[in-house]
Amino acid sequence: MKNSASKNEKIVRQIFDASLFVKGVYSLLEIIIGFVALFISQATVIRFVIFLTRNELSEDPKDFISNYLLSSAKNLSVSTRHFVAFYLLSYGLIKCLLILGLFKKKLWAYPLSIVVFFLFGLYQMVRFTNTHSLWLLGLTLLDVLIIILTWYEYNQLRSASKD
Repeated sequence: MKNSASKNEKIVRQIFDASLFVKGVYSLLEIIIGFVALFISQATVIRFVIFLTRNELSEDPKDFISNYLLSSAKNLSVSTRHFVAFYLLSYGLIKCLLILGLFKKKLWAYPLSIVVFFLFGLYQMVRFTNTHSLWLLGLTLLDVLIIILTWYEYNQLRSASKD
């Protein structure tokens, strides 16, 4: 019985580590995209999205994802671009620091990560009610998964340190 619990804990730990790795890579991409968002023009964004979606739209002009991307690019204002830059840079930097703490199993990083991811998730849901952006919804769902896994890992570490 104990071996089965140990095996389950190992699987959860692997999922946690993999999700942290994905979130860490995504955080680095957020930082890069945040910097790019400061300097890129709307016309460049539209050209890039057209380049990415042209094959799909030529095959299926009603493709939901391609049309959503194109519509998002066409509606990108300067204030939205600045918001995106600030949001991605701040969120990316904060997440990178927290994820490093989680990988190093620093106990302070667990509750702080839960609080920060929860607050960003709340903010993303407020923005979602205004924008109905599927990107924000997806990011929020990923944050919820990370919060659950972080809580589980935190409890495991605390239990192990009491033994």
